[in-house]
Amino acid sequence: MERSGPPQTDVPAAGRWSTLKGNVLMLGIVSFFTDLSSEMIYPLLPVFFTGLVPLATAAIYVGLMEGLAESAASLLKLVTGRLSDVLGRRKVFVVAGYGISTIARPLMALATAGWHVIALRFLDRVGKGTRTAARDALIGDSADATARGLAFSFHRAMDHAGAVAGPLTAIALLYGFLGYGLWHSTETRATPDEMRALRMLFAIALVPGIAAMIALAWKVREVAPTRAARTHPGEDPHVPLPSRFYWFVATVTLFTLGNSSDLFLVFYGKTKFQLGLVQIIGLWVALHLSKIAFSLPGGMLSDRLGRKPVLVIGWSVYALVYLGMALVKQSWLFLALILAYGIYYGFTEGVEKALVADLVPTERRGTAYGIYHGAVGLATLPASLVFGVFWAALGPSIAFGIGAGLAGLATAMLVALLSKPGAG
Repeated sequence: MERSGPPQTDVPAAGRWSTLKGNVLMLGIVSFFTDLSSEMIYPLLPVFFTGLVPLATAAIYVGLMEGLAESAASLLKLVTGRLSDVLGRRKVFVVAGYGISTIARPLMALATAGWHVIALRFLDRVGKGTRTAARDALIGDSADATARGLAFSFHRAMDHAGAVAGPLTAIALLYGFLGYGLWHSTETRATPDEMRALRMLFAIALVPGIAAMIALAWKVREVAPTRAARTHPGEDPHVPLPSRFYWFVATVTLFTLGNSSDLFLVFYGKTKFQLGLVQIIGLWVALHLSKIAFSLPGGMLSDRLGRKPVLVIGWSVYALVYLGMALVKQSWLFLALILAYGIYYGFTEGVEKALVADLVPTERRGTAYGIYHGAVGLATLPASLVFGVFWAALGPSIAFGIGAGLAGLATAMLVALLSKPGAG
Protein backbone atom coordinates (compact mmCIF):
# COMPACT_ATOMS: atom_id res chain seq x y z
CA MET A 1 0.00 0.00 0.00
CA GLU A 2 1.45 3.35 -0.95
CA ARG A 3 2.21 6.02 1.57
CA SER A 4 -0.22 8.92 1.73
CA GLY A 5 -0.45 12.31 3.38
CA PRO A 6 2.10 15.13 3.40
CA PRO A 7 5.83 14.46 3.07
CA GLN A 8 7.15 13.45 6.46
CA THR A 9 9.97 15.45 7.98
CA ASP A 10 11.69 15.36 11.33
CA VAL A 11 9.45 17.92 12.97
CA PRO A 12 10.08 18.32 16.72
CA ALA A 13 7.18 17.20 18.90
CA ALA A 14 6.92 20.71 20.34
CA GLY A 15 6.54 22.07 16.81
CA ARG A 16 3.72 19.67 16.02
CA TRP A 17 1.84 20.49 19.21
CA SER A 18 2.25 24.23 18.60
CA THR A 19 -0.38 23.95 15.88
CA LEU A 20 -3.00 23.69 18.65
CA LYS A 21 -3.39 27.43 19.08
CA GLY A 22 -5.24 30.32 17.45
CA ASN A 23 -8.07 29.24 15.18
CA VAL A 24 -7.42 25.53 15.69
CA LEU A 25 -7.76 25.92 19.46
CA MET A 26 -10.72 28.30 19.36
CA LEU A 27 -12.67 26.27 16.82
CA GLY A 28 -12.10 23.28 19.08
CA ILE A 29 -13.61 25.24 21.98
CA VAL A 30 -16.56 26.29 19.81
CA SER A 31 -17.09 22.65 18.88
CA PHE A 32 -16.92 21.65 22.55
CA PHE A 33 -19.71 23.99 23.61
CA THR A 34 -21.79 23.22 20.52
CA ASP A 35 -21.63 19.51 21.15
CA LEU A 36 -22.30 19.99 24.85
CA SER A 37 -25.57 21.63 23.79
CA SER A 38 -26.31 19.09 21.06
CA GLU A 39 -25.53 16.00 23.13
CA MET A 40 -27.83 17.10 25.94
CA ILE A 41 -30.52 16.36 23.35
CA TYR A 42 -29.31 14.08 20.57
CA PRO A 43 -28.78 10.71 22.33
CA LEU A 44 -32.19 11.04 23.98
CA LEU A 45 -34.16 11.59 20.77
CA PRO A 46 -34.88 7.85 20.27
CA VAL A 47 -36.41 7.83 23.77
CA PHE A 48 -38.28 11.07 23.01
CA PHE A 49 -39.72 9.47 19.86
CA THR A 50 -41.20 6.62 21.92
CA GLY A 51 -43.36 9.18 23.71
CA LEU A 52 -44.59 10.71 20.43
CA VAL A 53 -45.08 7.83 17.96
CA PRO A 54 -46.03 4.12 18.10
CA LEU A 55 -43.09 2.04 19.34
CA ALA A 56 -43.20 -0.20 16.24
CA THR A 57 -42.43 2.78 13.97
CA ALA A 58 -39.82 4.52 16.16
CA ALA A 59 -36.84 2.97 14.32
CA ILE A 60 -38.22 4.18 10.98
CA TYR A 61 -38.64 7.69 12.39
CA VAL A 62 -35.03 7.63 13.62
CA GLY A 63 -33.76 6.47 10.24
CA LEU A 64 -35.89 9.00 8.32
CA MET A 65 -34.83 11.84 10.63
CA GLU A 66 -31.12 11.11 10.30
CA GLY A 67 -31.10 10.29 6.62
CA LEU A 68 -33.31 13.17 5.45
CA ALA A 69 -31.63 15.82 7.57
CA GLU A 70 -28.06 14.86 6.71
CA SER A 71 -28.76 14.38 3.01
CA ALA A 72 -30.56 17.70 2.59
CA ALA A 73 -27.83 19.53 4.51
CA SER A 74 -25.28 17.97 2.17
CA LEU A 75 -26.56 20.10 -0.70
CA LEU A 76 -25.79 23.19 1.37
CA LYS A 77 -22.27 21.96 2.02
CA LEU A 78 -21.67 21.81 -1.72
CA VAL A 79 -22.95 25.37 -2.22
CA THR A 80 -21.42 27.08 0.80
CA GLY A 81 -18.05 25.38 0.36
CA ARG A 82 -17.77 26.69 -3.18
CA LEU A 83 -19.02 30.14 -2.16
CA SER A 84 -16.38 30.38 0.54
CA ASP A 85 -13.71 29.78 -2.13
CA VAL A 86 -15.18 32.29 -4.59
CA LEU A 87 -15.64 35.01 -1.95
CA GLY A 88 -12.41 34.19 -0.12
CA ARG A 89 -14.29 34.23 3.19
CA ARG A 90 -14.84 31.37 5.62
CA LYS A 91 -15.97 32.86 8.93
CA VAL A 92 -19.29 34.30 7.77
CA PHE A 93 -20.52 30.81 6.81
CA VAL A 94 -19.22 29.35 10.06
CA VAL A 95 -21.02 31.95 12.20
CA ALA A 96 -24.29 31.61 10.26
CA GLY A 97 -24.24 27.83 10.48
CA TYR A 98 -23.56 27.62 14.19
CA GLY A 99 -26.19 30.30 14.81
CA ILE A 100 -28.96 28.37 13.01
CA SER A 101 -28.21 25.20 14.97
CA THR A 102 -28.03 27.07 18.29
CA ILE A 103 -31.59 28.32 17.78
CA ALA A 104 -33.09 25.13 16.31
CA ARG A 105 -32.00 22.56 18.90
CA PRO A 106 -33.78 23.93 22.01
CA LEU A 107 -37.05 24.19 20.06
CA MET A 108 -37.26 20.39 20.42
CA ALA A 109 -38.79 21.19 23.80
CA LEU A 110 -41.97 22.29 21.99
CA ALA A 111 -42.33 19.22 19.73
CA THR A 112 -45.64 17.35 20.08
CA ALA A 113 -45.43 15.02 17.05
CA GLY A 114 -42.77 12.91 15.40
CA TRP A 115 -42.62 15.14 12.32
CA HIS A 116 -41.86 18.16 14.54
CA VAL A 117 -38.68 16.46 15.74
CA ILE A 118 -37.72 15.56 12.17
CA ALA A 119 -38.29 19.15 11.01
CA LEU A 120 -36.20 20.67 13.81
CA ARG A 121 -33.44 18.13 13.32
CA PHE A 122 -33.51 19.10 9.65
CA LEU A 123 -33.09 22.78 10.55
CA ASP A 124 -30.23 21.90 12.90
CA ARG A 125 -28.49 20.08 10.04
CA VAL A 126 -29.10 23.06 7.73
CA GLY A 127 -26.88 24.93 10.14
CA LYS A 128 -24.31 22.17 9.94
CA GLY A 129 -24.48 22.21 6.15
CA THR A 130 -23.88 25.96 6.13
CA ARG A 131 -20.79 25.88 8.35
CA THR A 132 -18.99 22.58 7.88
CA ALA A 133 -17.07 22.96 4.61
CA ALA A 134 -15.95 26.52 5.40
CA ARG A 135 -14.95 25.55 8.95
CA ASP A 136 -12.85 22.60 7.81
CA ALA A 137 -11.20 24.75 5.16
CA LEU A 138 -10.41 27.33 7.86
CA ILE A 139 -8.83 24.65 10.04
CA GLY A 140 -6.83 23.30 7.10
CA ASP A 141 -5.58 26.80 6.25
CA SER A 142 -4.70 27.48 9.90
CA ALA A 143 -2.61 24.31 10.45
CA ASP A 144 0.83 23.34 9.20
CA ALA A 145 0.82 20.57 6.60
CA THR A 146 2.96 18.32 8.80
CA ALA A 147 0.43 18.47 11.65
CA ARG A 148 -2.95 18.49 9.88
CA GLY A 149 -3.85 15.06 11.19
CA LEU A 150 -3.23 16.33 14.72
CA ALA A 151 -5.20 19.55 14.09
CA PHE A 152 -8.28 17.84 12.70
CA SER A 153 -8.14 15.05 15.28
CA PHE A 154 -7.85 17.65 18.07
CA HIS A 155 -10.99 19.31 16.71
CA ARG A 156 -12.79 15.98 16.70
CA ALA A 157 -11.52 15.22 20.23
CA MET A 158 -12.93 18.54 21.49
CA ASP A 159 -16.19 17.71 19.71
CA HIS A 160 -16.33 14.38 21.51
CA ALA A 161 -15.37 16.00 24.82
CA GLY A 162 -18.49 18.13 24.45
CA ALA A 163 -20.37 14.95 23.63
CA VAL A 164 -19.26 13.61 27.03
CA ALA A 165 -20.00 16.80 28.96
CA GLY A 166 -23.45 17.11 27.37
CA PRO A 167 -24.86 13.77 28.54
CA LEU A 168 -23.27 14.19 31.99
CA THR A 169 -24.96 17.57 32.27
CA ALA A 170 -28.17 15.90 31.13
CA ILE A 171 -27.86 13.26 33.86
CA ALA A 172 -27.43 15.92 36.54
CA LEU A 173 -30.40 17.91 35.29
CA LEU A 174 -32.64 14.90 34.74
CA TYR A 175 -31.91 13.66 38.24
CA GLY A 176 -33.08 17.03 39.50
CA PHE A 177 -36.28 16.75 37.46
CA LEU A 178 -37.06 13.05 38.04
CA GLY A 179 -35.09 12.07 41.12
CA TYR A 180 -35.23 8.44 42.23
CA GLY A 181 -37.48 7.31 39.37
CA LEU A 182 -34.86 8.22 36.78
CA TRP A 183 -32.54 5.45 37.93
CA HIS A 184 -35.14 2.71 38.03
CA SER A 185 -37.32 3.20 34.97
CA THR A 186 -37.47 0.07 32.80
CA GLU A 187 -40.43 1.10 30.63
CA THR A 188 -39.98 0.48 26.91
CA ARG A 189 -41.80 3.73 26.11
CA ALA A 190 -40.99 7.12 27.65
CA THR A 191 -43.29 7.88 30.59
CA PRO A 192 -45.16 11.22 30.92
CA ASP A 193 -42.72 12.30 33.65
CA GLU A 194 -39.76 11.47 31.44
CA MET A 195 -41.26 13.44 28.55
CA ARG A 196 -41.75 16.52 30.74
CA ALA A 197 -38.18 16.27 32.01
CA LEU A 198 -36.82 15.85 28.48
CA ARG A 199 -38.62 19.00 27.34
CA MET A 200 -37.09 21.04 30.16
CA LEU A 201 -33.67 19.61 29.39
CA PHE A 202 -33.92 20.47 25.70
CA ALA A 203 -34.79 24.10 26.52
CA ILE A 204 -31.77 24.48 28.83
CA ALA A 205 -29.49 23.30 26.00
CA LEU A 206 -29.68 26.86 24.62
CA VAL A 207 -27.15 28.07 27.22
CA PRO A 208 -23.98 26.25 26.02
CA GLY A 209 -25.01 27.03 22.44
CA ILE A 210 -24.82 30.72 23.24
CA ALA A 211 -21.39 30.22 24.84
CA ALA A 212 -20.17 28.65 21.57
CA MET A 213 -21.41 31.62 19.57
CA ILE A 214 -19.61 34.09 21.85
CA ALA A 215 -16.30 32.23 21.46
CA LEU A 216 -16.75 32.01 17.70
CA ALA A 217 -17.69 35.65 17.12
CA TRP A 218 -14.92 37.17 19.25
CA LYS A 219 -11.98 34.76 19.05
CA VAL A 220 -11.93 33.05 15.64
CA ARG A 221 -10.11 35.02 12.93
CA GLU A 222 -10.55 34.92 9.17
CA VAL A 223 -7.70 33.31 7.19
CA ALA A 224 -7.98 34.28 3.54
CA PRO A 225 -6.99 31.43 1.18
CA THR A 226 -4.20 32.10 -1.31
CA ARG A 227 -5.31 33.06 -4.81
CA ALA A 228 -2.78 31.67 -7.24
CA ALA A 229 -5.28 31.57 -10.11
CA ARG A 230 -7.50 34.53 -9.27
CA THR A 231 -7.04 38.17 -10.28
CA HIS A 232 -10.31 39.84 -9.24
CA PRO A 233 -12.39 39.53 -6.01
CA GLY A 234 -15.34 37.23 -6.53
CA GLU A 235 -13.75 35.47 -9.51
CA ASP A 236 -13.95 31.66 -9.47
CA PRO A 237 -10.38 30.32 -9.07
CA HIS A 238 -10.97 27.60 -11.75
CA VAL A 239 -8.23 25.42 -10.30
CA PRO A 240 -9.23 21.82 -11.14
CA LEU A 241 -9.45 19.30 -8.35
CA PRO A 242 -7.11 16.31 -8.79
CA SER A 243 -8.54 12.95 -9.84
CA ARG A 244 -7.10 11.28 -6.75
CA PHE A 245 -9.44 13.46 -4.64
CA TYR A 246 -12.44 12.08 -6.53
CA TRP A 247 -11.17 8.51 -6.09
CA PHE A 248 -11.09 9.14 -2.36
CA VAL A 249 -14.59 10.65 -2.29
CA ALA A 250 -15.93 7.65 -4.22
CA THR A 251 -14.57 5.15 -1.69
CA VAL A 252 -15.83 7.16 1.29
CA THR A 253 -19.29 7.35 -0.29
CA LEU A 254 -19.40 3.59 -0.76
CA PHE A 255 -18.45 3.09 2.88
CA THR A 256 -21.11 5.55 4.03
CA LEU A 257 -23.84 3.53 2.32
CA GLY A 258 -23.24 0.88 4.98
CA ASN A 259 -22.73 3.37 7.83
CA SER A 260 -25.99 3.99 9.70
CA SER A 261 -26.62 6.52 12.46
CA ASP A 262 -25.17 5.88 15.91
CA LEU A 263 -28.65 6.49 17.30
CA PHE A 264 -29.44 2.92 16.29
CA LEU A 265 -26.88 1.75 18.86
CA VAL A 266 -28.75 3.72 21.53
CA PHE A 267 -32.08 2.31 20.33
CA TYR A 268 -30.58 -1.19 20.35
CA GLY A 269 -29.54 -0.79 23.99
CA LYS A 270 -32.99 0.53 24.90
CA THR A 271 -34.98 -2.23 23.20
CA LYS A 272 -32.71 -5.29 23.53
CA PHE A 273 -31.25 -4.71 26.99
CA GLN A 274 -34.01 -2.48 28.46
CA LEU A 275 -31.60 0.31 29.38
CA GLY A 276 -33.03 3.26 31.32
CA LEU A 277 -32.34 6.95 30.65
CA VAL A 278 -29.25 7.12 32.85
CA GLN A 279 -27.86 3.90 31.38
CA ILE A 280 -28.45 5.20 27.86
CA ILE A 281 -26.66 8.44 28.67
CA GLY A 282 -23.85 6.45 30.28
CA LEU A 283 -23.58 4.36 27.13
CA TRP A 284 -23.30 7.53 25.02
CA VAL A 285 -20.65 8.93 27.36
CA ALA A 286 -18.64 5.69 27.15
CA LEU A 287 -18.75 5.82 23.35
CA HIS A 288 -17.46 9.38 23.24
CA LEU A 289 -14.76 8.73 25.85
CA SER A 290 -13.54 5.97 23.55
CA LYS A 291 -13.61 8.39 20.61
CA ILE A 292 -11.54 10.91 22.60
CA ALA A 293 -9.03 8.24 23.62
CA PHE A 294 -8.32 7.25 20.00
CA SER A 295 -8.72 10.62 18.20
CA LEU A 296 -5.31 12.16 18.84
CA PRO A 297 -3.40 8.86 18.46
CA GLY A 298 -5.18 8.22 15.14
CA GLY A 299 -4.40 11.69 13.82
CA MET A 300 -0.77 11.64 14.89
CA LEU A 301 -0.31 8.15 13.46
CA SER A 302 -1.62 9.39 10.11
CA ASP A 303 0.86 12.30 10.22
CA ARG A 304 3.70 9.81 10.59
CA LEU A 305 2.58 6.77 8.56
CA GLY A 306 0.20 8.31 6.02
CA ARG A 307 -3.55 8.76 5.96
CA LYS A 308 -4.78 5.80 3.93
CA PRO A 309 -3.34 2.89 5.92
CA VAL A 310 -4.90 4.36 9.06
CA LEU A 311 -8.25 4.67 7.27
CA VAL A 312 -8.17 1.01 6.26
CA ILE A 313 -7.67 0.03 9.91
CA GLY A 314 -10.56 2.25 11.02
CA TRP A 315 -13.00 0.95 8.43
CA SER A 316 -12.08 -2.64 9.26
CA VAL A 317 -12.85 -2.02 12.94
CA TYR A 318 -16.27 -0.63 11.98
CA ALA A 319 -17.13 -3.80 10.02
CA LEU A 320 -16.05 -6.03 12.91
CA VAL A 321 -18.02 -4.03 15.50
CA TYR A 322 -21.21 -4.20 13.43
CA LEU A 323 -20.71 -7.93 12.94
CA GLY A 324 -20.38 -8.24 16.70
CA MET A 325 -23.60 -6.26 17.20
CA ALA A 326 -25.41 -8.76 14.98
CA LEU A 327 -24.36 -11.60 17.30
CA VAL A 328 -24.17 -10.02 20.77
CA LYS A 329 -26.31 -11.55 23.54
CA GLN A 330 -24.83 -10.16 26.77
CA SER A 331 -24.99 -6.53 27.89
CA TRP A 332 -21.31 -6.47 28.95
CA LEU A 333 -20.25 -7.58 25.47
CA PHE A 334 -22.50 -4.91 23.98
CA LEU A 335 -20.62 -2.32 26.09
CA ALA A 336 -17.26 -3.76 24.99
CA LEU A 337 -18.27 -3.34 21.35
CA ILE A 338 -19.33 0.26 22.03
CA LEU A 339 -15.88 0.98 23.47
CA ALA A 340 -14.15 -0.70 20.50
CA TYR A 341 -16.29 1.40 18.17
CA GLY A 342 -14.28 4.44 19.29
CA ILE A 343 -11.25 3.04 17.44
CA TYR A 344 -13.12 3.45 14.17
CA TYR A 345 -13.82 7.11 14.89
CA GLY A 346 -10.31 7.88 16.09
CA PHE A 347 -8.76 6.38 12.96
CA THR A 348 -11.13 7.97 10.43
CA GLU A 349 -12.80 11.27 11.36
CA GLY A 350 -9.84 13.63 11.55
CA VAL A 351 -7.78 11.53 9.16
CA GLU A 352 -10.30 11.78 6.31
CA LYS A 353 -10.46 15.57 6.64
CA ALA A 354 -6.68 15.87 6.80
CA LEU A 355 -6.41 13.80 3.62
CA VAL A 356 -8.77 16.18 1.80
CA ALA A 357 -6.51 19.10 2.74
CA ASP A 358 -3.46 17.11 1.55
CA LEU A 359 -5.03 16.37 -1.82
CA VAL A 360 -6.25 19.83 -2.91
CA PRO A 361 -4.76 23.36 -3.09
CA THR A 362 -5.80 25.90 -0.47
CA GLU A 363 -7.86 28.04 -2.85
CA ARG A 364 -10.10 25.04 -3.60
CA ARG A 365 -10.46 23.56 -0.13
CA GLY A 366 -13.92 25.00 0.52
CA THR A 367 -15.17 23.39 -2.68
CA ALA A 368 -13.38 20.13 -1.90
CA TYR A 369 -14.82 19.91 1.61
CA GLY A 370 -18.25 20.72 0.20
CA ILE A 371 -17.96 17.82 -2.25
CA TYR A 372 -16.59 15.47 0.41
CA HIS A 373 -19.23 16.29 3.03
CA GLY A 374 -21.93 16.49 0.37
CA ALA A 375 -21.22 13.03 -0.98
CA VAL A 376 -21.08 11.54 2.51
CA GLY A 377 -24.27 13.29 3.56
CA LEU A 378 -26.23 12.29 0.45
CA ALA A 379 -25.27 8.66 1.06
CA THR A 380 -26.57 8.97 4.63
CA LEU A 381 -30.25 9.03 3.58
CA PRO A 382 -30.32 5.54 2.03
CA ALA A 383 -27.88 4.27 4.67
CA SER A 384 -29.93 5.25 7.73
CA LEU A 385 -33.38 4.91 6.18
CA VAL A 386 -32.72 1.44 4.73
CA PHE A 387 -31.13 0.35 8.00
CA GLY A 388 -34.29 1.46 9.83
CA VAL A 389 -36.48 -0.44 7.35
CA PHE A 390 -34.32 -3.58 7.68
CA TRP A 391 -34.57 -3.21 11.46
CA ALA A 392 -38.37 -2.99 11.37
CA ALA A 393 -38.83 -5.76 8.80
CA LEU A 394 -36.06 -8.25 9.58
CA GLY A 395 -34.87 -7.39 13.09
CA PRO A 396 -31.81 -5.52 14.41
CA SER A 397 -29.40 -8.47 14.19
CA ILE A 398 -29.88 -8.85 10.44
CA ALA A 399 -29.72 -5.07 9.96
CA PHE A 400 -26.35 -4.93 11.75
CA GLY A 401 -25.13 -7.92 9.76
CA ILE A 402 -25.98 -6.21 6.47
CA GLY A 403 -24.19 -3.06 7.67
CA ALA A 404 -21.10 -5.10 8.51
CA GLY A 405 -21.11 -6.71 5.08
CA LEU A 406 -21.35 -3.37 3.26
CA ALA A 407 -18.57 -1.88 5.38
CA GLY A 408 -16.35 -4.88 4.69
CA LEU A 409 -16.98 -4.56 0.95
CA ALA A 410 -16.13 -0.85 1.06
CA THR A 411 -12.89 -1.57 2.92
CA ALA A 412 -11.88 -4.12 0.30
CA MET A 413 -12.71 -1.60 -2.42
CA LEU A 414 -10.53 1.01 -0.70
CA VAL A 415 -7.57 -1.38 -0.62
CA ALA A 416 -8.11 -2.19 -4.30
CA LEU A 417 -8.38 1.45 -5.29
CA LEU A 418 -5.22 2.31 -3.40
CA SER A 419 -3.33 -0.15 -5.60
CA LYS A 420 -4.41 1.68 -8.77
CA PRO A 421 -1.83 4.01 -10.29
CA GLY A 422 -2.86 7.63 -9.74
CA ALA A 423 -5.64 6.68 -7.34
CA GLY A 424 -4.12 8.52 -4.43
